[in-house]
Amino acid sequence: MIIWIASYPKSGNTWIRSIVASLMYSDSGIFDFNKLRQVKQFPSKKYFNGLTNDYENIHELKKHWITAQEKINLNDDITFLKTHHLNCKIDNHKFTNQENTAGTIYVVRDPRNIITSLANFLSIKSTDSKNLLFDQSQLMGDKKLGWGENIRSLIGTWSENYKSWTVANDNLLLIKYENLIESPLTEIRRIITFIKRFKKIEISDEKINSVLKSTSFDNLKKLEEDGGFIENSVNKDTREKVKFFNLGKDNSWEKLLDGKIVKEIEERLFNEMSELGYLKK
Repeated sequence: MIIWIASYPKSGNTWIRSIVASLMYSDSGIFDFNKLRQVKQFPSKKYFNGLTNDYENIHELKKHWITAQEKINLNDDITFLKTHHLNCKIDNHKFTNQENTAGTIYVVRDPRNIITSLANFLSIKSTDSKNLLFDQSQLMGDKKLGWGENIRSLIGTWSENYKSWTVANDNLLLIKYENLIESPLTEIRRIITFIKRFKKIEISDEKINSVLKSTSFDNLKKLEEDGGFIENSVNKDTREKVKFFNLGKDNSWEKLLDGKIVKEIEERLFNEMSELGYLKK
């Protein structure tokens, strides 16, 4: 069965993957970027081999979402998969279902702070980054945007993505990026408790402390600077790699974001942001 690590892009998904990979696939709990390979992305081409070769057509891929997951679940174990995909239904085709999904770890981030991260990652202006939050047809795998993915994934709007994974989901662990910054140990322990609902694991305090230290934002940033991280994007103008672990807690919308952009986001996402405590009702 699959435990999804789901999020809108640039919300902390890779950070959670790092924590899960260190907890589940390391004896010591010490993280290195090779461990990210243990938590693969879905959809990706490898899971659709023998099903279709049309990786750029969402309407072809939708026919095989469930079949691909059924193949993954033949291992009769818990599999962690990363996704930015909308948990949607197109025509009669669901992205996933109860037969293939054990639970969901959904990572959410204040959309005002996503703007700067997206702009940096995609080498675009903040206004363009803001527009992506409200783009219903947004597809990863779009070469014009430079997402870098090799298969189509429907992201949807920030609101759609959040709601699609969290509404009426009884097997959900919701993690706020901001809590991961402020109280990482608490969030790691919440992740462990959630995983234990689906898989028997024993994790010592010593290992937890190793995970805490080796997956801190500062250490992940240092590891990236030392090389070995393969998920960077490339600046379209300079052709240089863009820092993935860029600002962290220093990414403050109050300091970095234009007031007009802030106002539009707060007005259009008022209900969801209030629900999450990012705004006061």
